[in-house]
Amino acid sequence: MTISSANFETQSAEELIQWTMDQYGLNAGLACSFGMEDMILIDIISKLKSPITIFTLDTGRLHEETYEIMERVRAHYGLEIKTYFPNHEQVEKLVREKGFFSFKESIENRKECCAIRKIEPLNRALSELEAWVTGLRRDQAVTRTETAKVSEDMDHPPLVKINPLADWTQEQVENYIEANKVPINALHKKNYPSIGCAPCTRPVEPGEDIRAGRWWWENPEHKECGLHRPS
Repeated sequence: MTISSANFETQSAEELIQWTMDQYGLNAGLACSFGMEDMILIDIISKLKSPITIFTLDTGRLHEETYEIMERVRAHYGLEIKTYFPNHEQVEKLVREKGFFSFKESIENRKECCAIRKIEPLNRALSELEAWVTGLRRDQAVTRTETAKVSEDMDHPPLVKINPLADWTQEQVENYIEANKVPINALHKKNYPSIGCAPCTRPVEPGEDIRAGRWWWENPEHKECGLHRPS
């Protein structure tokens, strides 16, 4: 199917998710890290009551609070979460050869760790799908300003990538969560607007952008793990 991203730019998040469900059903998957945006998408999915796959990547180094919100999703929404783990042999080799914090030594080392703990399991998850949904927003980072609502995924052909919240602001995110009483990761209330692996995430300081706490030792233009490459 040929995708024209311009055709979807005026559609709401609910309309895009419903279109995804109608078009792909369980062959579409929400890639969920249980941040605020993902929790909004889960809330919308639960209300539409149509089939879609929800999956997450457990890197083995997540915060305890992230596991807690996973369980709250199961209890609150009654949704199944399909979990993918990294290849244990690759993780063991990395840690034995380079230690537990090699990712802080260089961008190359950090990308190697992300490739093992995130990219490889993501690729396995996507190999079972025709489309995937993410919580990417254009104002999250300089690497995401050109994010389309719907596009052909050039990194994972022939998949289609759907970003229903691409044009949402942080204020819209917070207003939806408050109005709909959406459960969120407890770390968000401790100045963690963007949450990844525990060793790679810190609280942000007043005036910093929302992804300043991710790989804070690197320059902003490098702050992607490879799950979502700039357009």
